[in-house]
Amino acid sequence: MCLATVYKESDNTVILKNTSRIDVDGGKLILRDIMGQETVVEGKILMVDLANSIVKISCE
Repeated sequence: MCLATVYKESDNTVILKNTSRIDVDGGKLILRDIMGQETVVEGKILMVDLANSIVKISCE
């Protein structure tokens, strides 16, 4: 199983670890971890590095 860590691009802070799913709903990103906990942020995906399990987003 590939899990990712989602980082806020502006200051490199961790938004969510062990992210198993990301849904895009307009300007919202719905992040879900392996336990089913959801985190919703306004922003967009800037980069996904599948080899290193990194996702960078910009938050608005």
